[in-house]
Amino acid sequence: MGNSALIVIDMINTYDHPDAELLVPSVRTALPHLRRLIDRARAEGVPVIYANDNFGQWRSHHGEIIETTLAGKNAELVRPLLPDDDSLFVVKARHSIFYETPLSYLLSELAADHVVLCGQVTEQCVLYSALDAHIRHLRVTVPRDAVAHIHGDLAEAALRMMERNMGATVLDADDVSF
Repeated sequence: MGNSALIVIDMINTYDHPDAELLVPSVRTALPHLRRLIDRARAEGVPVIYANDNFGQWRSHHGEIIETTLAGKNAELVRPLLPDDDSLFVVKARHSIFYETPLSYLLSELAADHVVLCGQVTEQCVLYSALDAHIRHLRVTVPRDAVAHIHGDLAEAALRMMERNMGATVLDADDVSF
């Protein structure tokens, strides 16, 4: 067994996009599970890495992204999940947390061979990130109650694909072992 990292995907979000009204109810359901998972990772000394879209603002950094989301209409979905001073932050531009980001290097520096993926969207960014983690020979865990979806049926299929095709461990957040 090696080291684990908790990766929080796209939760610093303005919810100002076409699918937001379909996504927000699922985020509300996942929020307490996400909060407990992040708190537990921090308490256990597990690195918490936020991998987040930059919303096309190529001059943005994580402070600017956070400020923008806290000024938005759904700040109550962001505030409970804000990075702390020990959190790491990777800005991404596409679906996968690995695509054109320094995440692989960061995980190598942390000697992490296990990633716990939580956040949004199950059938998009979480799925593609799980695949990219799998092809990098990382062990993948996805807590089903700490990921949010736009389409429930696609999310269920994505979780099954991660488990079956990528060897991901899919379980409840409270059952995650780091």
